[in-house]
Amino acid sequence: MEKEILIQVKNLKKYFKVGKNATLKAVDGVSFNIKKGETLGLVGESGCGKTTCGRTVLGLYGATDGEVLFEGTDIHKLKGKAKKEYTKNAQIIFQDPYASLDPRMTVGDIIAEGIDIHGIYKGKERTDRIYELLQLVGLNKEHASRFPHEFSGGQRQRIGIARALAVEPKFIVCDEPISALDVSIQAQVVNLLIKLQNDLGLTYLFIAHDLSMVKHISDRVGVMYLGTMVELASSENLYAKPLHPYTQALLSAIPIPDPEIEQSRSRIMLEGDVPSPINPKPGCRFAPRCKYAKPVCSEVSPVFKEVEKDHFVACHLFEDK
Repeated sequence: MEKEILIQVKNLKKYFKVGKNATLKAVDGVSFNIKKGETLGLVGESGCGKTTCGRTVLGLYGATDGEVLFEGTDIHKLKGKAKKEYTKNAQIIFQDPYASLDPRMTVGDIIAEGIDIHGIYKGKERTDRIYELLQLVGLNKEHASRFPHEFSGGQRQRIGIARALAVEPKFIVCDEPISALDVSIQAQVVNLLIKLQNDLGLTYLFIAHDLSMVKHISDRVGVMYLGTMVELASSENLYAKPLHPYTQALLSAIPIPDPEIEQSRSRIMLEGDVPSPINPKPGCRFAPRCKYAKPVCSEVSPVFKEVEKDHFVACHLFEDK
């Protein structure tokens, strides 16, 4: 049975004015859907617009253009109670588990902040809910009276996860939730997110740099480059058969834990620098670094379209398919 679509992003744009005649096009015409109970991974180099895209989908940033539909309703047109209800249904786990926690608040109060704003639980029920959430993420109820600085990075991220879960959301943006953690802790946090998704029926937008971890957690993966989506496919298909030259280069950089295979494989090295996202030139953003670039690539932006079943790519090499 086909899963119901929870989030629809249609031609989303988010621009920032950075000077008199300069516009930074952080997200420029991105489209994708996320089904209920699914994890969509979002990858790309630093500065490609992944986090801005996630925050605009949440409503933390207003959209310059395009739509973000949550259960069929455009979230950027919501006001009053309807907007407050969306903020309850959509939460975020931030990248830095220390900067995102108020050092002056106890862990219990940090977790309960959303509960208090939405008036979900009070008194003993509030306390019981805090204890329940702490145990759900692998911490003890005794931790509720402590402060963030008393915890390790992995424990602080578990507190951030508990805070996101407190208001019983349907959708969570995981904004690089493991990049600030030790490698030994990363797998624990990802496995916790997978368990919570299975137990609670959560839907994730998982933003990350670690391509092997994205493959592990994601049902589908989208690849962003300089504000645009260049490829989107199931995790299995994308890693087995990347179509876009940029995706091929990204995946060639993933280390393989086998010395013989690692030694024999060739990595695709990209030449040139990433162009500026401020007042970008027409055409494909990746063209200056692409070995397959044709004259049309520098003149016309490629259309993001389905070239194989459920496999979308924006590249002039596939225009005729």
